[in-house]
Parts: sequence; structure tokens; C-alpha cells
Amino acid sequence: MLRLGSVPYLVGRPLDLGLEDDAALTYERRVPARLVAGLRGDELDVALVSAIELFRQPGARPVAGLAVAGRGEVDSVQVFLRRPLSEVRRLALDPSSRAAATLVRVLLAEREGGPPEYVEVPLEADPREADADAWLRIGDKALEEAWCEELPHWNPSATWTAETGLPFVFATWLVRSGAPIDAHLGRLHAAAERGIAARTELAEAAAPELGLPAERLVHYLAQQCVFRLGDEMERALRLYGERARALGLASQALGTSVATPDGAPCRG
Repeated sequence: MLRLGSVPYLVGRPLDLGLEDDAALTYERRVPARLVAGLRGDELDVALVSAIELFRQPGARPVAGLAVAGRGEVDSVQVFLRRPLSEVRRLALDPSSRAAATLVRVLLAEREGGPPEYVEVPLEADPREADADAWLRIGDKALEEAWCEELPHWNPSATWTAETGLPFVFATWLVRSGAPIDAHLGRLHAAAERGIAARTELAEAAAPELGLPAERLVHYLAQQCVFRLGDEMERALRLYGERARALGLASQALGTSVATPDGAPCRG
């Protein structure tokens, strides 16, 4: 029995569709930071978590080819601004995501005038309420604030792609060291096949719950987000890890990817 965790956001559904009904798995949803705690505490074997954990957890490996990523702007990860980015002196970080928070630090490390002061917000607190000039928000709440309130914002993944020419990998299926993954790889890839094919339906079904226009959610899930990557996945992750390690935000290099069910690395 594989213990698997995923995120409670719309963006996770194209990778985990149907896994909640798989009798060979135990399945639960948590915010990314709590998924990380579950992996570290030996409560979970595999989880769809922030990519930065690949560079922090000894022995952790990604499942090759499957990710939550974007090549440019991704509306569910935003830094909302009370003043222009160049004038931001204090930036509150959404405690739910560690990959996006690290990306912000990486991108602003060499900002003219120096990086801002980062405000660490307690888990489940609202970064918007912090004493700061800007706040990082992820997930469905970021979609709501970006689209309903039309707040000024900066999109970190768009900046990453413009600077590097690579997609940014927000999350991967992270496999805990020693987890019994081999017999279950086919399940993860089958879920992705189902979910990617159903992106339009998933977005349309989520629209009433989120109170957002269906066409914008379809654009977000089917156009902005990328769920399968080939060789770019490893290159993007390695560069992200190197830049994070240079700032003391990660402690190890990228481990070997878990192979696809046929034993060969995924090439997209």
C-alpha cells in the first residue's frame, strides 16, 4: 500500500485524477508545507510537493516527466504589490509553498539596491495581512486575487523563463527514500493521462466553486500550466537547485529521477 499525498488546489488535479479511488493507495490532500512534513515524518511515501524539497531531503527523488510547471506566466503564483517591485522593502511569503518562496528569493537576490526583507508568515496565516509592501500568494487564492481584484502583481515564473529560457518546475511527485514506488509508477502516469486529457472539464467544474470565469480557468490549466516535461525538467530543476544552494537555501544536488514504468527516462 503506497501512502500518497497531493495538494488541495485545482492545479493538482491533472496529475492525480482518479488516485483518490485507487484501492492500492492511501490518498490525502494537504497544503504543500504539510505534505513536506508528512514525507519527513514518514507519514507519506510520495507526495506532490514543492520542488525545493528535492534539494533538502536526503535520498528524495522526482518521478521523471511529471510536474506542475509553467513556461511563462502562471496565475496561481503571484507577488501582489502595494508599490513598484523596485521599491518593495518588505515582502511577506505565503507559508503554503516553499518552491515559490525560494524562487522569489533567487530572482530578487541581485536586485539593484539589494533584495527586500522577507517576512515569514505562520502556516495558515494570511500573508496579505502582514506588515509588508508586497506578498506572495499561491494556489486558488492567488487566482481569485489576480482575477477578481485585479491587484498589481509580479509573476515570478514569467521572470524565470525570460531569464533562463527554461520552464519553472513548481512541484513534482517526490518519492521518499526507500518508498515502494516501482509497482505504482504506472498508476501515477495513468492518472496524468486521465487528468491532462480532462483539463477543460476540470477547469469548468471548478469555476462555480472558485467563483471565477470558466474560460479563464481553462486558459490557466490548459495553456499556462505544463504537466509533462522531457529533458527540460532536469535542466530546469538543476539550475534552480544550483541558484538556491548558492544562497544557502538548499543543501544538496538533484538526485536521480525515478524511471517511467517501462524503465526508460521520460522524454516528454
